[in-house]
Order: sequence, then structure tokens, then C-alpha cells
Amino acid sequence: MKSIRVAGAQINPTVGDFAKNEQLILAAMRRAEECGADLLALPELVTTGYPPEDLVLRESFVEENLALLHRLAAASGETVTVVGFVDRALGLPDEDSQPRSVANAAALLQGGEIKGIYHKVLLPNYGVFDEARYFDAGSHAAAVWDVAGITVGVSVCEDIWSPDGPPTKQVAAGAEILVNINGSPFHRGKRDDRRDLLAHQARTSRVPVVYLNMVGGQDELVFDGDSMVFDASGEIVARSPQFIEHFFCLDIEVDTATDTSADVGVVTPPSRTRVELDAPEIWPELEEPAEIYKALVAGLQDYVLKSGFSTLIVGLSGGIDSALTAAIAVDALGPEAVWGITMPTRYSSPGSVADSIDLARRLGMRCDEIPIEGIFSSFLTTLEPTFADTEENVAEENLQARIRGAVVMAVSNKFGGLVAATGNKSEMAVGYATLYGDMAGGYAVLKDVLKTTVYELARWRNKQQEVIPSTIIDKPPSAELRPDQRDSDSLPDYGILDQILIRYVEHDAPVDSIVADGFDVDTVHRITALVDRNEYKRRQSAPGVRITEKAFGRDRRLPIVNRFRG
Repeated sequence: MKSIRVAGAQINPTVGDFAKNEQLILAAMRRAEECGADLLALPELVTTGYPPEDLVLRESFVEENLALLHRLAAASGETVTVVGFVDRALGLPDEDSQPRSVANAAALLQGGEIKGIYHKVLLPNYGVFDEARYFDAGSHAAAVWDVAGITVGVSVCEDIWSPDGPPTKQVAAGAEILVNINGSPFHRGKRDDRRDLLAHQARTSRVPVVYLNMVGGQDELVFDGDSMVFDASGEIVARSPQFIEHFFCLDIEVDTATDTSADVGVVTPPSRTRVELDAPEIWPELEEPAEIYKALVAGLQDYVLKSGFSTLIVGLSGGIDSALTAAIAVDALGPEAVWGITMPTRYSSPGSVADSIDLARRLGMRCDEIPIEGIFSSFLTTLEPTFADTEENVAEENLQARIRGAVVMAVSNKFGGLVAATGNKSEMAVGYATLYGDMAGGYAVLKDVLKTTVYELARWRNKQQEVIPSTIIDKPPSAELRPDQRDSDSLPDYGILDQILIRYVEHDAPVDSIVADGFDVDTVHRITALVDRNEYKRRQSAPGVRITEKAFGRDRRLPIVNRFRG
């Protein structure tokens, strides 16, 4: 048996912030040298941030990323650093001035040089991934390198998700350890699938597997880290925490191969004095409510801060959605950075205002009361000639939501904070949200969170510290836009609604299949028709944290004009 000392840094890059990304990478390289690592793994496309999307079509963007790679190479020492970057693939621009082809790549840096380059072979083109739009696939799946006398196979993210993918071919070519670098976004349930897949790869290949993932939020996506190291039997020997930047360094024992059937690039560093290492950490897996809550915190925090904002404005209705949004915001940004505004009208219950103020007090955040009854009355007076001889309906109800949207946006314009939209996935699915009203805002924290999950998360947060008043959690859901209004007046119970939405939106189940699962046929037809009819609203909604496999906008892409039903 021999051993190789491997370090990993799950760090939080920012797309296009080459200076910040360089600092993070260099800091990790220094730590790897200090712990005497033979190899350091860094995330997929860490030089550019992930996903860079159409930025890779810009020549200047690719050039700056390559310039950074060469600076990192020049700074490299004895440790072999595996760093994700955008590489040139094939040739020069063609006659039509199309940009050069590019590849999603990993470079091996050591001793001031680029010792090797690997191009990602399997390009995901489903769900949130569009890599076939941007990158050329690599062709050298079985590429391996000698690092400190150990044959190492290096691959990128999707490469390890196929049973016969590049890691399997690298083992056949003599790899004694597999290193897979990732920009693998979080969604509910993915952690277990990922862990089981990696353990299976290690067991069937009979070699250790090092899985390194990035951490942090990028637009709708949030990356959970959860980097793991498996021994050759598929047992976890090290795990990083979720949603937190983390560095690890450990010695991994490998059975050395006696024969290699492929060319091996040699990047063996010189022998060095080893520092004593602590036992590798195995951070515990988060329970599901904690995992989802921390994903929402991480996604909101990075969206606000990476976008250049320092404060967040939340309209507080006294309801569960705005309360949970405020709690997440305070946990993400701190109480001094969150500003709540409650905006009562004639239909607002006294308890809603009191609950909003109580919530803000518990969270330690600012809360202002800005009554909008006068504005609402003025609108009704102005519209009276036009609305004459008509019955009140959603037009009058939505006026209140749109006034509130205008108020929070005015505060945003005056003081510079980002407005949080507070609607949840259940409401967004069936159109129970007002365009240019409660949908106003720069980021919708709960956009991919069903109403039943909102309650689950609120109760979980209160177990840590009771910050959401029980009166908010216990009251019947209501938009409070007309006398004695309840969500149940126009929607089925959220327990039923969400189960229909899970099937129709997240699983793409046909109507007949949902009815066959025991749901009322009329209810299913009504709810699925509402989902289809309100696609135009969702297209105009703010981005929000993705926590499921089928989030609106990022994953679920349907025509706005669509007459198909079924």
C-alpha cells in the first residue's frame, strides 16, 4: 500500500469576478502547500465561476480566464493543483467571425507550469444544464497522470454520473485514485443520490474517489459543497459541510497498480517533509428541513451580496410567507441589513400589523408601518367613473397589492435596498399572485418552495429559536384583500393542492394519472388549468432559489401561448 496526500477546497467563486476568484484559489493553494499535499482539487470552472452561460461566447471573457490560469500556474509550487477553467478547443474563429470553440476543462498545475489538461467528456444538457450549447466534448476519457508515484484519473462533474464514463475508463487505464471536480447544484434529495453514486463508483472500481464540489449561490442555483472522499470499499472517510466554504487535507491509502495500459503524464512533485495531520472530518448530513433552509439562506445571501446590494426590503403582511422570508433574510444578512414594511388597508386585521411588528422585534430588524388606505381610497375614487355599474372583484383587490409593490419599490429607489418578493411556489403555480403587486421585487426567496414546505421550514426555524410568532403560523392563510378572505375560498387545502402540483409540475404527470392517484377529477382539471393559464405571470416573476428538480423558469420551460391540456 502507498498513500497520497490530497487536499480539497470547496470555495465560493463569483461568475466573472476574476480578481476575487484568484484570491480564493491562491489562498487554497497556499494551504495545500502548508499541509504538504501532493494534490489539491478545486471546483469546476472555478476561474470563471459557474455557470458562466453566454459569457463564454465572449472572446474577452475566455481570454481573461486563460490569463488567470497562467498566473495560477506561475504561482504553483510542489502541490499539483487541479483547477477548473474554460479552455480553447478547436481552431480559430471561422469566416463568419464565430468565436473559437471552447471546452469545460481541468488543468494540472505544478512547479510554475501547466502539466496537463483534461476536457470534460460528458456535457449535461438537461434540467438547469445547457453545456452542449457552449462547450465541445473532450475525447480523451482515459487520460491519467502520475502524481507522487500514484496514477490519478481526473474528471469533471457529469463525467462520473455515467456507469461507463471517463472515471471507469481511467481505472481501466491504470488509475489508482479518481478525482472528480464539480459545480453540482443542490436540489431536494440530490445529496443521497450523489452519495450513493459515488460510493458505487468507488466499490466497483475498487479505488478511492475524491469528489470536490463548489459552494454558494449563483442566480437561482445554489451549490451545497458536501465534498466527499471514499475509500476503495465505498466507505466515506471524509466529508465537508454543506453550504460552507471548507478546506480539507488527508492521506489516502491506495493499492498501487502493476501495469498501466495508457500513456501517463508525469507531474510527480519532489519528496518533502510531511506535516502531522489531524484525523479527517466527516461532517454529518443535514436533515431535510435544515438542508432546505440553509440552501435558501445561502442562495439569498449570495444573490444580494454578489449583486452589490447591502440591504433587503421585505413587505410584511402578517402572513407565513413574508415571515419566513424575513427570518431567512436575517439569517442570511444580519438583522441590521433587513428592513420590514407593513402596509395595512381597511381589510387588514389588527393582528396582522401586530404580528408583523412582533416578528420584526424577535428578529431584531427594522419595521415601519406605512398605511396605504388613503392611496387605496384615492385609486377607487379616480377609477369610480370607469368602474361604475360593476361589482367589486379582483381589480379592486389587486389595487392594494400593486400599491404595496409601488411603496416597497419607492423605498428601494430612495435608499438602495433590494426588494424581496415573498410568494411561494404553490401561489406562483396557480397564479395566486398579483403582477406588479406582491410579485414585485428583485429576488423571490420562496419561489420554489411549496406552501406546505413553508410551514415545515417555519416550524423548523422556531425549534432553533422562536422568531416567528405562533399566531402567524396558526392563522388561516389569507391575502386580506377583501372582508373575511381566506385562501381556501378559491383554492383547495394546501395539502391537496401541493400534492397535485408535485405530480403535475415537478413530475410532469398527465391529468388522468393524477386523477387515478385518488384526487377529485374536477379539482385536478381546475388546478392544472390554472397552472397552464398562468405561465405568462411566471415569466415576469423575479428569480428565486432552486430547491427542487423542476423549478419554474430554470428547469420547467413551457410555451407561454399553449393550448394543450392533458
